[in-house]
Amino acid sequence: MLDQRARILLKTLVERYIAEGEPVGSRALSKYSGLDLSPATVRNVMADLEEMGFIASPHTSAGRVPTARGYRLFVDTLLTIKPLDQVELEQLEDQLLQEHPQNALNAASQLLSELTHFAGVVIAQRRTAPAFRHIEFLSLSEKRVLLIIVTPDGDVQNRILVTEKSYSQSELTTAANFLNQNYAGLTFDEIRRRLQDELKQLRQDMTDLMTAALNAGDKALAESADSYVISGERNLLDSEDLASNMARLRELFELFEQKTTLMQILDLSIRAQGVQIFIGGESGIAPLDECSVITAPYEVEGKVVGTVGVIGPTRMAYERVIPIVDITAKLLTSALSRH
Repeated sequence: MLDQRARILLKTLVERYIAEGEPVGSRALSKYSGLDLSPATVRNVMADLEEMGFIASPHTSAGRVPTARGYRLFVDTLLTIKPLDQVELEQLEDQLLQEHPQNALNAASQLLSELTHFAGVVIAQRRTAPAFRHIEFLSLSEKRVLLIIVTPDGDVQNRILVTEKSYSQSELTTAANFLNQNYAGLTFDEIRRRLQDELKQLRQDMTDLMTAALNAGDKALAESADSYVISGERNLLDSEDLASNMARLRELFELFEQKTTLMQILDLSIRAQGVQIFIGGESGIAPLDECSVITAPYEVEGKVVGTVGVIGPTRMAYERVIPIVDITAKLLTSALSRH
């Protein structure tokens, strides 16, 4: 689409704009591009790039800035990735190899935020239907029972059941033992199907307890199954490009609270290979029109189970942020695969 001269000038313009945040003029391009071109020739090439939609002229300046289309071409074909320095790599390795999966997700989100100074996001999708490893019932008061569920990967969920009648602790222990001995490792749907016949052999009041436990357990595990961690949203207040539009920034913060909308774009990353970059309107989510989202999927036992990502202004140091996201995803894969 572009000849070599135009590509070098576009690359130089994007790099200068990312570094300085000011529209780039033909004199600066002549100086930094390494091309032996007259300012008049540079201006002609700039006019062509503008006509093709890769750069634009802000009203207040003679210089040009990249458009979303210009950033896209830059990221796809002109970008030179910078490897992470050893200190950053060691920081990621030290903090991601945590003992518990949820700790690793939180650490990944915080590290993405700290290293990029943008918002770091991690989403863990439910790999399978919720199952349990162990269940306990504890009597709290006359008609209130604490249900404790331990999942196969060690997560613990608690729910309070309000029952029709009172149960002694020995009755509750008998009910828990019955479920643990016969159904551990199954999903609550599977247990429900198998129990339909067997519950007929139990007393009606125990049937009520079991049914309440299955319903509450299913809901508890479903709620905990999709983990969503976001860190460093406040960093975006320090971005001149975003902070100048408070209405849009407010929409962005509302988006962070509505996790379902943001998960749409992160779900796209789960179905793709490697690092994905959404620039401006490419995400299809209006509050992200002035942002870029860089994501990468991570795996457990060879299966993609979630996404890590960074959300920041379109004027970001892509050559630095992309490898941070990529390596974080790989290290999270490594950390979670040890469990």
